[in-house]
Amino acid sequence: MSYLRADAGLIRELLPPEARPPSEADDLFLLYAVLMRAKGEQVTVADVHDAWAAWTEPRNPDHAALVPFDELSPAVQREDEPYVQAIQAAARVRAKDRP
Repeated sequence: MSYLRADAGLIRELLPPEARPPSEADDLFLLYAVLMRAKGEQVTVADVHDAWAAWTEPRNPDHAALVPFDELSPAVQREDEPYVQAIQAAARVRAKDRP
C-alpha cells in the first residue's frame, strides 16, 4: 500500500459517522490525501469541494454541484465540512508520527 493510500484510509477512518462518502470513492480519498499533505490543517471546505469536483466531473459532468464553492447553497456547502474535519484530524495524526 502506498503512503497516499494509507493517508486516504486514515482520512476515511476519521470521518464522523454522519458522513456518507459516495460509493466507489477510493480515488476521491486519494485526492483528499493530497490535500492533507499539501495543506494540512489549513485545508478549507472550498478545497474539499474542488477535490470532489475534480473527482466528479469525469463521472457526472452534468452534476448540479459542479460549480465554484461560493455558488453552492449553504446546505450543500455544509456537506463538505465532515471531510475537512477528517482531513485536519488526519494531518494532526501524521504530524505526531513524524520524528
